[in-house]
Amino acid sequence: MKRNNAVSIGDAIRKFLRDERLESPLNEQRLINAWKEVLGPGIASYTDGLFIKNQILYVHLTSAALRQELMMGRELLVKNLNRQVGAQVITNIIFR
Repeated sequence: MKRNNAVSIGDAIRKFLRDERLESPLNEQRLINAWKEVLGPGIASYTDGLFIKNQILYVHLTSAALRQELMMGRELLVKNLNRQVGAQVITNIIFR
């Protein structure tokens, strides 16, 4: 018996996530998890909280000097985080 409409398991999972509107929240969680990997454990130790709302990543930092430094490289950081996830998840970062 030959099946003509066979689909790979990866494609089936991606279709399910898209259909159930779970793809975006999953990518947002992946991006938050990638924060420590992209910036390293030193900078991540100054990070108090991360959340995404309306494609904006909100980051609470405990160091004012680090906040100023990261604000200057914000655009590159957005690109690197999105590249790590493999999708356009955020468009901006707000440091608090």
